Formats: sequence, C-alpha cells, structure tokens
Amino acid sequence: MERRQRAPAANRRYRQRRFWDELYRREGAEPREWLGGLSRFLPQLEGELRPGDRILVLGCGNSALSHDLHELGYTDITSIDFSPACIEAMRARYACCPSLRWAVMDIRALAFPDAAFDVVLEKGTLDVLMVEETDPWDVSPQAAAAMHRVLAEVSRVLRPGGCFISITFAQPHFRKPHYAQEAFGWSLRHLACGDGDAGAFHYFVYIMRKGQPLDAPDLALGRRLHQPPPPPAPPPPPAPPDDEDYLLAIQL
Repeated sequence: MERRQRAPAANRRYRQRRFWDELYRREGAEPREWLGGLSRFLPQLEGELRPGDRILVLGCGNSALSHDLHELGYTDITSIDFSPACIEAMRARYACCPSLRWAVMDIRALAFPDAAFDVVLEKGTLDVLMVEETDPWDVSPQAAAAMHRVLAEVSRVLRPGGCFISITFAQPHFRKPHYAQEAFGWSLRHLACGDGDAGAFHYFVYIMRKGQPLDAPDLALGRRLHQPPPPPAPPPPPAPPDDEDYLLAIQL
C-alpha cells in the first residue's frame, strides 16, 4: 500500500492552541483578516442575513467581522474561539459593544442547545482542519472525520430554515463533498468571488440552508466521499524482446 506523504511539520502548529495563544498575546486584538474583511464579501452575505438573526461566528480570531456586522445592525452575535488569549483580547477591544458575546469554545463540541442560531458563519476556520493534508483529492479518514464532526455540530445548533455560511479558498470539487452530506439536513450552493483582477485568487462562499434537500449532483458528491479509493492500476506488461516476431504472436 502506498504511504501517504506527510505535510510540512510547520503546518501542524495551526491546529495547536499554544500557537494561537502565543500569536494573540503578541498581536492582541489588532484585526487580522484571513481572506479579507467584511466589505469584500458583504454583497454575497446581505441576502442571507436579517437584522434580528441570532448569529454564531466560528473561530473568530482577531478578525473585525463580528464588530463590523454589529455596526451594520446585526446585533445578536456570539463569537467563539478555542484560544483563551484571543477571547480575552477581543472582549477588551470591543468592550464598547456589550451586546457582542465572546466565548472560549471548541468548534467540535459546541456548548449550545439545539436550534439555537439562525446563522452560523465561518471564514477560514474549517481550513485549519485540512492543514496536514497533502492531497486534496484523497483526504485522510482522520481529517474527513474531524470535518464531519464540526459540521454535525453546526447542523445541530442551526434552527430549521437557518443557514450556514462558509468562506474559504477551498475549491468546490474539494470542499463540497464534505458539505454535501444528507445527515446534515441542508441544501448547498456556492458562489465564486474575487476582486475583479484576473491574476487574483478567488475565494468561495458556500451557503447551506437547513431543512432544504441537496440537489442530486451534490448528493452524489457527498456519497463518493465515503467510498474506498479505487485499487491502483496494474503494472504494464513487460516489454517483448526486440527480436520477437510480432506477427507470430498475434492470435487470430
């Protein structure tokens, strides 16, 4: 069996709380925007959000996303991160907005009751689950299971009719199989976004609506995620010796 290649050892740090605690102690709550700030993808979000929505932000980091949404009138926002240093810094920075709630929490085990939110939003957080993968076409069982565990929690805390919005650089053929699982009970669509520059990277906004069915093509994608990989192709036959009479070898 072919052994999986290992990701660079430095990638592992992105899954370690100690790395993030040290980073946030150095940087505090000075905004750092993975994939850009809210203005970059607000046109894609406005149609999905309502001022009274109960919004959960996963892996908030020191992004200004929660505060910027609050300033636009979305005032019922809970932001979580597994780094205590991050949450401490964000509480201090945005103490002027007491309606913004902050909590130290693991996205794999959300401490909220079922159907607690109208919207769950993440920007680059789920990408951390894939940092040790070397082949996006063949994700390890461990990474697939970690992704499934988080998404199951997201589905649990979403109310019927609520939506999960995921913003990432991950292209649809890599990310949609994880999202397109019947068990989550949601539909799936995506939008490609960019800055209009032909040389710029695109990012993708995935929108999952709880209580709506998956389209057939997405359903098929999701099912393929759990199928075993095809067996390796057999080795080619040995080359015939140079003096072989090919005409005699032909079976008529």
